[in-house]
Amino acid sequence: MESTPILSGYGVYGTANPGYAPIAEGNPAMFAPPVSDFQGPSAPPASMFDSVPGYEGTVAGGGGGYLPPPMPSYPAPQPQPGPAQSNWNIPSITEDTAREAFSQYASSKCCYSSAPVKDGVITNMEAFNTYRYRLETFIESRTTEWCQQPYNGQPVDAYTQSPPGPWDIHAKAPTFFQDDKQVIKVPNTSSVKNCHTCLGMGRTPCKECAGVGNKICWVCNGAGNRSSGDRCHHCQGRGRVNCSYCNGQGSRECETCKGKRQLLVFINLKVIWTNNLDDYIVEQSSGLHVVNLSKVSGQEMFRDAQYMVYPVMGFPDPNVVRAAERLVREHQAKFSQTSRILQQRQTIELIPITKVIYNWKGDSHIYFVYGNEFKVSADNYPATCCCTVM
Repeated sequence: MESTPILSGYGVYGTANPGYAPIAEGNPAMFAPPVSDFQGPSAPPASMFDSVPGYEGTVAGGGGGYLPPPMPSYPAPQPQPGPAQSNWNIPSITEDTAREAFSQYASSKCCYSSAPVKDGVITNMEAFNTYRYRLETFIESRTTEWCQQPYNGQPVDAYTQSPPGPWDIHAKAPTFFQDDKQVIKVPNTSSVKNCHTCLGMGRTPCKECAGVGNKICWVCNGAGNRSSGDRCHHCQGRGRVNCSYCNGQGSRECETCKGKRQLLVFINLKVIWTNNLDDYIVEQSSGLHVVNLSKVSGQEMFRDAQYMVYPVMGFPDPNVVRAAERLVREHQAKFSQTSRILQQRQTIELIPITKVIYNWKGDSHIYFVYGNEFKVSADNYPATCCCTVM
């Protein structure tokens, strides 16, 4: 029979926990120091977890990696070419639209004068076709980990029958292209084990007093007397006081099992849905930095969503065709190894860019209006001033 620790006012006695040191009898100011600071394993030992068919690589705390999906029992549908699109033109913006966008841009800057907007004369406007190809691959990934919780009489179902495989457990997928996750307890994997932290005792040594249950009196520094020779009133002359952290018991309730001595261990299945997105923006000769285009939207001219898409065909710019072929190939090769592809979507946006040349005070200047939002980029605005914040 397992021996049970006996709790005293200043420590833990008995052979059940040799890490605790009893308090010496005799002079109350002289107490035996702790023998050693008892500590259970910081992590559950591997032997704590059973070998479950289909879950051999599962470890505590995750880290087992993603589980490759099984081969489909039926042929996957083959991607089909998307709908043809013949209208790839970008409508040009008007001079009034360009001037209004320029005005809003200048007014948003505290140090920009509005004079170039009011007095500048637009001499030329040139539109540029800029395309953004986007591929999204929505995948489902699964990983498993051993978990534990204090045992409070929960059902135990290990060994009653074989658990379902990681990819046989039903999980309700969210709307396509929306990230989400779900944690599911795997049936027929729950069993009861002694707590590894407290070795099944329900309590662990107090770290503040190293399991003794008392500490040196801070008033008299363990002397038992004050500097005047009077008896220390704080410790009543003992030189030590009860540990307030454990109330003098020398031990505290085990934080792992919450004093229950046993743990329910089981396998959790984590199902993760992730939308993986890659963009390709065609380089253009307008002079506008491509990085600016990531912050704006364009006019969607092409959309194709299937289980697995077919690279776009018939596009007038060969750079987009090559990018589509490369990204589709990379996504399908990368994500099909460790995940299940649920849906792919490819789009092409036409992002309008207008290069505006204007004269102000006899000099020629440039700004760009781009995106559906009519954002403006004017790196060398000709009328700025220094602002001083008081």
